[in-house]
Amino acid sequence: MAPVAIARSTHVKSHTSAVLLLVSLLCLGFGSAPSSAQSAWYRGNLHTHSLWSDGDDYPEMVVAWYKEHGYQFLALSDHNRMLVGERWINTTSNVSGGVALEKYVKKFGGDWVIQKEENGQTKVRLRTLEEFRGRFEERAKFLLIPGEEISDQFKSRPIHLNASNLRELIRPQGGESVLEVMQNDVNAVLAQRKKTGQAMIPHINHPNFQWALTAEDIMRVEGERFLEIYNGHPVTKNYGNPQRASMERIWDIILTRRLAELKLEPMWGTAVDDSHSYHEFKHGKSNPGRGWIVVRATELAPEPIIASLEKGDFYASTGVRLKEIRRETTRLSIEIDTEPGVTYKTQFIGTRKGYDPASEPVLENGKELETTRRYSKDIGMVLAEVDGASPSYQLKGNEIYVRAKIISSKPKENPMEPGDVECAWVQPVIPRP
Repeated sequence: MAPVAIARSTHVKSHTSAVLLLVSLLCLGFGSAPSSAQSAWYRGNLHTHSLWSDGDDYPEMVVAWYKEHGYQFLALSDHNRMLVGERWINTTSNVSGGVALEKYVKKFGGDWVIQKEENGQTKVRLRTLEEFRGRFEERAKFLLIPGEEISDQFKSRPIHLNASNLRELIRPQGGESVLEVMQNDVNAVLAQRKKTGQAMIPHINHPNFQWALTAEDIMRVEGERFLEIYNGHPVTKNYGNPQRASMERIWDIILTRRLAELKLEPMWGTAVDDSHSYHEFKHGKSNPGRGWIVVRATELAPEPIIASLEKGDFYASTGVRLKEIRRETTRLSIEIDTEPGVTYKTQFIGTRKGYDPASEPVLENGKELETTRRYSKDIGMVLAEVDGASPSYQLKGNEIYVRAKIISSKPKENPMEPGDVECAWVQPVIPRP
């Protein structure tokens, strides 16, 4: 099928050269991602909030939590802010009140916490990333990556993209449609990457948050390679509902149509915390520790981490650990790091050539919903299920892509939804023409 034409505004066109440059770079590494004796697996989270925006704890406390819980890298991604400049908060009127301050002083000491009295109120200056990163970063052990959640909108729809390893703040770019807003914000990240020469990536956040994004809009964004398929915030509706597609279903629709129809690069799937709440751990709170990515890279540094992400040499997880992934052009093989008493089922999921491309709108009370359309079961079907620690799938030659989902029998600790079990998602293999 011929590529589908994509309408653009003048504003979107102005960034086309930046997009095409990055797309040409990202086209490398579609198929295999072999292991290397010099590579290691690094666990990290790219979507995290603090009191710099709407999180409920000080950034040092947030970083300490992640480092103490076995993460190797972290991006603090506050809304439309980078952790630079002078910012004071009222210790009683912020989201966590005095509880956070008491813990902060206890952990880091009164000499570290900068306070002042102003108009009868106690205020605390938030430390910048550059001020505190030296307390946490360790070569080959822990890395902090500058980030931002670019929080934009179209009419009432929230449109959020994270940007990792930014050098400068990016303001929401706006636009005349959901697609145009996403494209403009992605273009702004790619333009900064081109200008600075620094490795950085945009990634589309929680498409089902307030049902803001559809597969049809996301699939047409050029230069974007990442989509959240699991988000630990309880309002992000990972699993959809009878009228609206789950985030995994959206991913399969996007993969199928980008690869088979739009002739664009695949989007890799990420899992994140989107953490805001650090004082009360329970269902209904956006706590840390629910979703993360594990990247195979040659070094714990921004450039190799981003290079591996762009190649799809990583997996997303809510608890399942993997020893090895071999994404070859004709086979996808996995070695699971099993736990005693836990069983594992791996679903190999994909779309075959000759799939039924038809779709229809979703109706509610006779009215068309602004949501992802309904597609054939040919898209994102389970091609095989394999039990055990060493699942493998041999491609038959008619697949457009094949990805894997590992489902364990182990209940998720502090789940986003009751009944969740630990899972992992492996990036798709895309056979070369």
